[in-house]
Amino acid sequence: MRRFDRPGRSAAYGSRGMAATSAPLATLAAIDTLRAGGNAADAAVVASAVLCVAEPGMTGLGGDCFVLVGKPDGTVTGLNASGRAARAMSPDWLKASGLRSIPLRSVHTITVPGAIDGWDRLLKAHGTMDLSEALKPAIQLAEDGVPVTPRVAFDWLEDAPHLAADEGGKRHYLKDGRAPREGEIMAYPALARSLRHIAREGRDAFYTGAIAEDIIHTASALGSLLTRDDLAAHEGNWVEPISTHFMDREILEIPPSGQGLTALIAFNILAQTGLRRHAACSVERHHLEIEAMKLAWELRNRHIADPDHAAIPVDRLLSPETAAQLASMIDMTRTLDIRTQMRQSDTIYLSVVDEERLAVSFINSVYDRFGSCIVTPETGIALQNRGACFVTDPAHPNCIGPGKRPLHTIIPAMVKKDGRIDMSYGVMGGDYQPMGHVSVAVNHYVYGMDPQEAIDFPRYFPEDGKLLAESAMDPELCAGLAALGHEVVPTGPLGGGQAIAIDHAGGVLIGGSDPRKDGLALGY
Repeated sequence: MRRFDRPGRSAAYGSRGMAATSAPLATLAAIDTLRAGGNAADAAVVASAVLCVAEPGMTGLGGDCFVLVGKPDGTVTGLNASGRAARAMSPDWLKASGLRSIPLRSVHTITVPGAIDGWDRLLKAHGTMDLSEALKPAIQLAEDGVPVTPRVAFDWLEDAPHLAADEGGKRHYLKDGRAPREGEIMAYPALARSLRHIAREGRDAFYTGAIAEDIIHTASALGSLLTRDDLAAHEGNWVEPISTHFMDREILEIPPSGQGLTALIAFNILAQTGLRRHAACSVERHHLEIEAMKLAWELRNRHIADPDHAAIPVDRLLSPETAAQLASMIDMTRTLDIRTQMRQSDTIYLSVVDEERLAVSFINSVYDRFGSCIVTPETGIALQNRGACFVTDPAHPNCIGPGKRPLHTIIPAMVKKDGRIDMSYGVMGGDYQPMGHVSVAVNHYVYGMDPQEAIDFPRYFPEDGKLLAESAMDPELCAGLAALGHEVVPTGPLGGGQAIAIDHAGGVLIGGSDPRKDGLALGY
């Protein structure tokens, strides 16, 4: 039970339905959808579209999405709605380019945006409305304008120079040549027109019509190899989730090309360690999590790629033998000398559960803030830079190549208990996300924290030999970790998340939304 003598939000409660997103406008739009008779799939798409207006640096039509859908009978299906690299990115092109890495905001990071196709697929398979209905709230907000919330304003400042250097960025996402300030109203007329066009003509309006023409014209003028045929050929696909068992629950993740496998490897390692013997705030608990994640990220970087182009040994990586071998490498007296380079970025994650207990765990992103910071001048769409997650080593399975999907950082999660959905949750933050999944689940299932407490808990992130630690971490804990060899470095907020737990016996939903963002969990 939460201690009310300590700062922090209370968990949200509801019985008929709940939504948790990183922007109150999106949460309210999702709840309005549920109260009007829509289901969780409808509400998720409505909220995602609204977030493109409320948090345009974090998500947009020019990005990708992934979804886990949990049905009332406990069946879970996954949607990989991520886009591919240009089909002209051949090995000969790569060799001639001389690229030793993919610069974060290079035009070659732009991959086909998969989000609109994903929204359409989710509605057709599980929703009760179509895009024409689901996009109405976002269209209205884009036309009328929305106040810029505190965290959004804070993040926008860093991106202003990149946006100012781009014709479309300056036109659509700056105010008088600067980042908008907290509380200022921002309207997006070009984005509203694009949304109206998609609402009227359907998903094909994005991939084969005037919007596609604007995307290709903008990107190709800067040297991109993407073509209209690349956009027209795009299709997302339904996938079978992968899972493992932890604390008598089944933890489900999206399979590769997503990095959900990384979290599952870490859960398997922790299951070998007797984690619950150690207190939630103990040095031992933190050390075990950090070391497990370092080992899991090493395997991620070695193996995860587009399964259409590489054989990924998922079963072997999730085997008891692999878990035991990795757990045996953890030394409780010192840290492992693993210096994996990591990249922090941000996105949006949302969760919705309806009265029938259809649960949707949903994540949508343009990768870095405003993606490539290349914005289509006519249609107002920031194009993602997801291709920065490729490598350029031809021998590596995640090497950039024709029609390939890169290793993808955005991952929704879901948990089952006794065959039914127990929790729908996710944590944003680029490479940090699998660690966020592990930490929140450990907080909730090992240490009994409610979803809000589990999300609020101070975060830590091993990055290139250092341990990034939020300011809320106990100084004595940091000193204890330093004594084990962790180089503790203070950092700002790590990621952001939402969670909705389902109490089937009590008939209630319990939700949390991350205070590191501007969001809201709301039930009714």
